[in-house]
Amino acid sequence: MAATDTPVRERSTTDGSTGMGDPWRVIVKNDDHNTFEGVAFALSRTIPRVDYEQGLRFANRIHASGQAMVWSGHKELAELYREQLQGLGLTMAPLEQ
Repeated sequence: MAATDTPVRERSTTDGSTGMGDPWRVIVKNDDHNTFEGVAFALSRTIPRVDYEQGLRFANRIHASGQAMVWSGHKELAELYREQLQGLGLTMAPLEQ
């Protein structure tokens, strides 16, 4: 059997999801030891398409409401981003689906 270069495509359902179940949510919790700037830096370094300014907006939301969902998607990436953010000192909630 010959290998192909054709990428595997995920099967979409009628609601636009991938058929892989609900997305997993990465949630950062408020704490007493991270600064707004530190949160913004960690998010912009870790989460794709989040720049420092958007990281500051997330930090404000985390501070104001106690937590914020900063990313959602496939479980493996959610686990990776959660682990990286935790490694940078952020207080993380368990992954949610």
